[in-house]
Amino acid sequence: MPRREESASYRTLGWVGDEQTGHLRLIDQTRLPTEFIEIDCRDVPTVWEAIKLLRVRGAPAIGVAAGYGAVIGARSQGVKDEGTVRKALAEATAYLRTSRPTAVNLFWALDRMDAAAAATPPSNGPALLKRLLHEADAIAEEDRAMCRSIGKFGAELVQAGEGILTHCNAGGLATADYGTALAVIFSAQEQGKHVHVFADETRPLLQGARLTAWELQRRGVPVTLICDNMAAQVMKERKIQKVVVGADRIAANGDAANKIGTYGVALLAKAHGIPFYVAAPSSTFDLSIADGSAIPIEQRDPQEVTHGFGRQTAPAGVSVYNPAFDVTPAELISGIITEKGVIRPVNAGTIREVLAG
Repeated sequence: MPRREESASYRTLGWVGDEQTGHLRLIDQTRLPTEFIEIDCRDVPTVWEAIKLLRVRGAPAIGVAAGYGAVIGARSQGVKDEGTVRKALAEATAYLRTSRPTAVNLFWALDRMDAAAAATPPSNGPALLKRLLHEADAIAEEDRAMCRSIGKFGAELVQAGEGILTHCNAGGLATADYGTALAVIFSAQEQGKHVHVFADETRPLLQGARLTAWELQRRGVPVTLICDNMAAQVMKERKIQKVVVGADRIAANGDAANKIGTYGVALLAKAHGIPFYVAAPSSTFDLSIADGSAIPIEQRDPQEVTHGFGRQTAPAGVSVYNPAFDVTPAELISGIITEKGVIRPVNAGTIREVLAG
């Protein structure tokens, strides 16, 4: 059953209970900002549906949810026999991989859960399940530490009083703790730099309006909401000194996939001489992909465009193109802020050097 709550503090997602009877609890982000509702996920289809329908979204948070979903799946056929747990885990991770194609953290986390099981010496079902929950907890804890580290490195790039534009949501709602792009802003604000954020609405699902503006308000950060098509004018008026966005997958050369509309923002920033930064953990890099042309782009339901939030806003039967992401070329990116430092210039060599550090 959903849980309703109103609090100044919140946890985007986390595990409740032990490995045998516990469950994943997450905020239903489709209900924000007007309703704060938490969902208890006790089976793999519920986790799959939460990822697919964007109840949980943002590459790092998807990875954490997938890790806990793997634990739920591993015990779904009983835990007395170790072989049964291993078989159920393999089936669960294979199923969860089909939820969304673009966010590489999903596959990274599931690979990690599979690897943890493979590396566990023969024992018994309960011991293996305990090991799997330990691994999922480690993914979540590392994500929290990653957020803080990205915030620290990113805040060093921010000057006092700057206006910062962000697109979509790369805050605490997209991670297990503090965010990626918004971690930069939160850290700068904590240092007394008094930044002002301009949040793109982010059509068609309005993650900037519904989620980013909500997060910033709750943390007391000054924020102004703008429609996506206002970004150029705001830049022209010199209200923006930096752009900071997140990413769902970054290729080996630095091309970065993020929410649809990000590429356009990067082009506008280039035209106005504004630095454009991507903030993402090392787990978001897919070094098996040479460049952004090989990043799979999720195509979503046309009704997200024609019937936004339940109201028809386009003629019946009109053709719709609805990619969820676009790819920003590396040459438009001033730097990629990771938990290991800032990658700049953005190219394959510098990426390998920083990620190896």
